[in-house]
Amino acid sequence: MPLILLPWRNSTMNLLHYITQHFFRNPTRVAVTSFMLLVSTGSILLKLPWATNPGHISWVDAIFTATSACSVTGLGVLDTGTYFTFAGQLIILLLVQVGGVGIMTFSTLFILMSGRKPGIVGGQTIKDTYTQTGERHPAEILKDVLLFTLFIEALGAALLFVRFAQEYPLPKAVFLSIFHSICAFCNAGFSLFSNSLIAYRGDWLVSLTIGGLIILGGLGFLVFSDIKRAILSPNRFWKEVSLQSKVVVTATIIILVASTVILLWMERNYTLTGLPLNEKILASFFQSVTARTAGFNTVDIGAMANESLLFMIVLMFIGAGPGSTAGGVKITTASVLVLLGLAHLNGEERPHMFFRSISKATLGKAVSTVLLSVIVLVGIVILLQISEEGNPFLPSGHAKFLDLSFETVSAFGTVGLSTGITGKLSASGKLILSIMMIIGKLGMLTLALAISHRRMKKFYYSEENIMIG
Repeated sequence: MPLILLPWRNSTMNLLHYITQHFFRNPTRVAVTSFMLLVSTGSILLKLPWATNPGHISWVDAIFTATSACSVTGLGVLDTGTYFTFAGQLIILLLVQVGGVGIMTFSTLFILMSGRKPGIVGGQTIKDTYTQTGERHPAEILKDVLLFTLFIEALGAALLFVRFAQEYPLPKAVFLSIFHSICAFCNAGFSLFSNSLIAYRGDWLVSLTIGGLIILGGLGFLVFSDIKRAILSPNRFWKEVSLQSKVVVTATIIILVASTVILLWMERNYTLTGLPLNEKILASFFQSVTARTAGFNTVDIGAMANESLLFMIVLMFIGAGPGSTAGGVKITTASVLVLLGLAHLNGEERPHMFFRSISKATLGKAVSTVLLSVIVLVGIVILLQISEEGNPFLPSGHAKFLDLSFETVSAFGTVGLSTGITGKLSASGKLILSIMMIIGKLGMLTLALAISHRRMKKFYYSEENIMIG
């Protein structure tokens, strides 16, 4: 080998050694870099002429669409069913699938396939996300997650095919079924229909199938892993289910029932006017499901009452279960804070549920998560208000503030619901929402990884009380 190539070879080997020793051992860098690489790849693919029917798309719209797909949000600035070709729709679907299962999961899978085992922190993070006890190997967890995902999506596609096969040619019916099943389970609101699922507002098969997929995707793999283990021990079924799974299932049922009733009452004189009672109930239930993390809709969101939009903002902020395809601060976080408030009202020091006390560490994480999320949301809403000042395509006054707030929380919760202003935003507004979607997808994950890196202090300062409230 010529001597002149030796320094180059040594530099390359040193760089590869540095990447191997430092990059892959830091799960935060792997997750964030993998996600940004996925968004970049998706943007470039969508920018290609054969991805869109006009043969061109602006970089801002390509980045926004790719970010929305990778973060399984579903916000769209262009009509997915008409603007994008079959190849473009397939790219969006693949981005949704990868983002739905979780970029962290795929990052760990990549490390395992490359012959390297995940580091202590990376392996523990996977265990904490997808199991409660942390007794299983990450490779086994990943296998179960992928198999579970494919099974549920195949079942959902089969049910949707029963309806779509009656209305469309066989190839189109198959693709419609697969596309909407994957997007529903991954909690992404992309639809190939221009008006989402409004045409199927009274269709029980489509609404319940899509709603069921969203709920299953939002519960998280941990819940089903617990239920599977509990079924194998029928005599100790309830005891085998972890506290987290009990909280997720219980809170999900309570929120779904309560929000269905609330939306049914709030929208009785608006989007539900003139509909038969059974269709009103079905539409209210469907929107209570999708508002927590998926962007499908069977009613016109832009025509809903202001109080309904505000209520849905709360649902989008809460989200669904941890370790799932959903966004938001997570339903466990909201449940813990509610229990904390009730405990203080009853004069109790620590909240409890199902004969278990909530740890102080969990309480601290819940408060920190909500506080940081609110700060970020307020900042993004202010930036959007500034960037969209004077935008003639947006409503004026307080209506504009509500619409932009709704859009921001939808992006943060990776929900995808919109009052119809997404495509009317300026280029800077679209980029701001893109950043919000990235934060919504990776923010809590990055926070969890950062916490797992923390070093406990070996000392504490002396305590002193301050007045609260």
